[in-house]
Amino acid sequence: MFKNNRGFTLIEMLIVLMIISVLIILFVPNLSDKSGNVHGTGCDALVSLVQGQVELYELEEGSKPGSIQALVNNDYITGDQKECSNGTPLSISNGTVSAD
Repeated sequence: MFKNNRGFTLIEMLIVLMIISVLIILFVPNLSDKSGNVHGTGCDALVSLVQGQVELYELEEGSKPGSIQALVNNDYITGDQKECSNGTPLSISNGTVSAD
């Protein structure tokens, strides 16, 4: 009879599937932990950007803005820049921008 030794055995297939499963188990939890870190970094960058616009507002208008809405109304920032991507609103206190 003919013997065909070209294919993979069941044991070899199970070993490959086990290795892939172990890699997935190791890497997927690490990736999900990074999303909070990315949102935090993005929020910090937005706070820095809006802080720059507050300083520009103060230079051009001669006074500090009383609220984030004052920056939106005078076209210093857009309406979607009033809060971070994770939903945290920005606020201005004494000319300093912070994410509450």
